[in-house]
This record gives sequence, C-alpha cells and structure tokens, in this order.
Amino acid sequence: MAERELEAERSAHLAAIVDNSFDAIVSKDLNGVVRSWNKAAERIFGWSADEIVGNSIRLLIPEDRGEEEDRILAKVRAGERVPKFETVRRRKDGSPVPVAITVSPLLDGAGKIIGASKIAHDISEIVDARTQLEESERQFRMLANSIPQLAWIADGDGSIFWYNDRWYDYTGTTLDQMFGWGWTAVHHPDHVERVKTRIRHSWDTGEVWEDTFPLRGRDGQYRWFLSRAMPMRGSDGRLWRWFGTNTDITAQREHEQKIDLLMGEVSHRAKNMLALVQAVVNRTADPKFADTLGGRLQALARNQDLLTRRSWLGVPLGELIESQLAIVADLLGSRITLAGALDLVLVPSSAETIGLAIHELATNATKYGALSGAAGQLRIVCAVDADDLVISWEESDGPTVAAPVHRGFGTVMIDQNPRLSLGAKVEYGYPAGGFHWRMTAALAHIT
Repeated sequence: MAERELEAERSAHLAAIVDNSFDAIVSKDLNGVVRSWNKAAERIFGWSADEIVGNSIRLLIPEDRGEEEDRILAKVRAGERVPKFETVRRRKDGSPVPVAITVSPLLDGAGKIIGASKIAHDISEIVDARTQLEESERQFRMLANSIPQLAWIADGDGSIFWYNDRWYDYTGTTLDQMFGWGWTAVHHPDHVERVKTRIRHSWDTGEVWEDTFPLRGRDGQYRWFLSRAMPMRGSDGRLWRWFGTNTDITAQREHEQKIDLLMGEVSHRAKNMLALVQAVVNRTADPKFADTLGGRLQALARNQDLLTRRSWLGVPLGELIESQLAIVADLLGSRITLAGALDLVLVPSSAETIGLAIHELATNATKYGALSGAAGQLRIVCAVDADDLVISWEESDGPTVAAPVHRGFGTVMIDQNPRLSLGAKVEYGYPAGGFHWRMTAALAHIT
C-alpha cells in the first residue's frame, strides 16, 4: 500500500512538473499520433489538448518540413535520441513559430519502444534578436564597404581581424595574409618601423592614433594615406576595439606639391625682381639712400621667404620677429629678450606690415639706439590683452636718444603704415633711457 502511494505521489509530481513547464512537452506514438499535450504546448501552438490529442503531430509541421518528421520517427524507432535542433512549427492559426526541439524514445516496462517524447522551447525572442543582430551587421558591412576609405577593426590589443572590401580591392590581399599584424607587409619599408612605433604607443595608451604613410596597391605602386584609429570602450570603460580608416590623399599631396612648386617659383621671381630693383638703386641712387632701401627690400624678401615656406597660410609672430632681427641674431638671448605670445599666427598681410616695422626698429636700434653700443639692451614683449595684440619694444642702457628733426620714411614704417594697414594704435617716444615703441592691434585684423 505504501509503495502504491509513493508511486502515485511520484506520478503526481511528474505530472505537475510537465503541466507547469514553460516548454511544450508532448508525447506521441510511433506513427506520430499525439498522446499527451501540456499547457505550455497549448500556449505555444494554440491547440488545446482536447483538439490535438489523437491527431497526427504533422498538424504542427509546415508542408516544406514533412521529411523532417520522417527522419525523427525513423531515429525514434531505432532507439536513438534526437539532439536539440532549431526548426519551425505551425500554430493553430497557421503562423510559424521558431522552436528548439529535443526528441527521445519512450519505453514501456519491458523496455520496448512505444513512442517518443518531445520538448519544444519557443525561441521567437532569440530568433528576433538574432535577426536584428544580423540586420545590424549587414547594414554595418554595407556602410563599411560603401565608404571610399579603407577600413578595419582591431581587438583591444591592436590585432586586426576585419577589413572592408575596399582594403582587399586596393591591396589585393586576403584576411589570412593581413590578420593580426600582417598589414605591415603592404607598408613601405622606409616608413613601416616608424608607423609600428607610433601605433604601438596608441595601443598601449588608448590614445587616438593618426599618421600619414604610403601603402602598396595590388599593382605594386604606393599611394599615400591619412590614417586614423579611434578606441572603442565597453560600458565598463575597458578598451574593447579599435576602428580605423585609411584615406587616400595622394592626389591632395601632389596638388600641394604643385602649389609649393609654383609658390617657390613665384617667390624666386619676386626675389629676383627685388634684387634687380636693388641693383638699379645701387647704381643710380645716393649710397646712403641705396643702403636704406636695400635693407627694406631685404626685409620684404625675408617676409616672403617665411610666408612661402608656410604656403602663405600665416607666420608665427616670434618667427617673424626673429627673421627681421637677422642682422643682430647673435644678440638674441643675451642683449635681446623676446617674450609673450610668440606662437600667435599672423595672416600674410599683417605679417608684412609688422615685419617691416620690426626691421625699421632694428635698423634704427643698431645705428642710433641701444644696439649701437656694447651695453645696450632690447626687450620685445608680445602680449594678448582681451581682443588685442600688444607689441612693446623697449630699449635701455644705450646712448642718449632724441626725437629726429625730420620725419622720414622710417617713421612711416613704424607709425603710419601699422595705423593704416592694421587699424592699429601706435605710441613711441625718445626718453633719455632709450627709445620705446608700442603697437596695439585688434586680433580680428591680424590673425
């Protein structure tokens, strides 16, 4: 009696487990006729137990998957278990439902195979998530393969494991050849070690990487690329991936080189013209006038050299001043002190005006002012004050100076020219201690 009660209790427990399972648990005979059907099966497939029990399990199977059930029943009859596999079944309303199914043979008390049990798990959410992920990946690949740049992805340690189609089209390589650090094979031997050193620094520090170098194409020719890689971090802040691009700038470099060549030619011709003017002046003018004008022509030439080297994009103020102090360059750092906003970049027009003013001031200082003797000092301070640039020229410890009797062309260079060209305010004076000059110009006019 106790054994029968224990057996009944076990059966009740098993029935409760089956009845309350989230997975469909179904039994069928060897012909595929349904013998049991739990509540989860009703929920997943839409048929109640009364509707489905006694009918063929093929009610659930789409027409194009009939052979699938034939194979399952064949394995069951052979006593084999069917491992979990993903498939599609049909609900009562005809809509498909993706499921993961496991099928096992059912044995009677004598060990004879009498049917099969099937466990079906609804994987609709998993399939939806997988579909979204596949669609997202498809869109990414479509985007990555449609951009004009070569693109690649590396893991957190910098080992590249993916390239877009543009990379393979250009290099003629395969992923097996390029995987990891294989990309070094298409780098120019004169640049590869430099590139590796810089990129290793970014891999180690997590800093954005940017560099310019040539890459070999499938035709064996090298083209120049501007390359950049951005670190990508996970929600925990850990560096997870690197996404990099290589942009072909060969045409741009060639264009810039042509511009540089033309600018150099223009500068050369202009300097030749200045030299010709200076030669004419030297042959026809008063020697003192010729010397003064020649110095100013040379100042113009120095300005032009600076601007040409920088493609006429502007000149740092400190570099401009030093170029115009060339005649006393040996005094820089000892008797001549430069301080302040020397990195401020001036536009070409303001560089020419300020350069000529500095030249004129330096010429006067060496002829009559603090630099005409052995002990004089010169301090040049460039300061940004609110929206203005203020340049102060202060001479000291030189011979006693006095205002000139006549206002010559030199005064025009240090006074009227900055006022008219830059809208600047100019102040200067001749105290006994040394000449001083101060120019204040709006940054908007000179940078």
